[in-house]
Amino acid sequence: MKRDWSPFVLLLVDVVGDFWSSQAEKDHPHFSENVAALLYLCRSEGIEVVHVRNRYSTDMSNWMAAWKLWGRSPGVVGTEGAESLPFARETSGEAVFYKQGYDGFLNPALREHLDQRGKRFCLTAGLLTGTCVLLTTASAAQRGYLTAVVEDCSADRPESHSATLDYYAPWMFQRVRASEVIRSHDKWADEIKRLEEAGPDDVRPWSNGQQPGRIEDPD
Repeated sequence: MKRDWSPFVLLLVDVVGDFWSSQAEKDHPHFSENVAALLYLCRSEGIEVVHVRNRYSTDMSNWMAAWKLWGRSPGVVGTEGAESLPFARETSGEAVFYKQGYDGFLNPALREHLDQRGKRFCLTAGLLTGTCVLLTTASAAQRGYLTAVVEDCSADRPESHSATLDYYAPWMFQRVRASEVIRSHDKWADEIKRLEEAGPDDVRPWSNGQQPGRIEDPD
């Protein structure tokens, strides 16, 4: 039976030259091939891919305040670093949304796009794990979407990458590897169904020390 991926979307965040370096490549040597494999999987399975990228004007008019003081910013229009890395470029028909800041949902058109298409579950991946991937994922979670970070398709300084994933999962997002996406479908589809059916009868007392938002039933 063909899997229904229509409620799912991959948000690929800031896979651009300004956030990728020779040191990053040493720290995450399989990142490029993992992202390429994830994109192939999504396109083959019918998971919508949405690209989210920084984009700032040359006149500083939409820069964040601190970056104005520094006199430099990633993602400036017309610079090489603002462009997508070759293995992560969009294909025909894939939406691209530009942001000014760390959170993709600061661009309201992103949520409008997802809601118009009935999305309920956001897979996120990209650069950097502890900033734009985290804050875009957190924003998705706070807007009512289920979320999972594709950890081997995200990268950051090793300590930040690990700390982000260890600290915020599972109460903000689930963790998944690219190779696990397909076999996670039925579990995630069931979570979407449970989410749509949840009501007052499902409320249980809070327990001190319990991790908030755990997907798995603690019983």
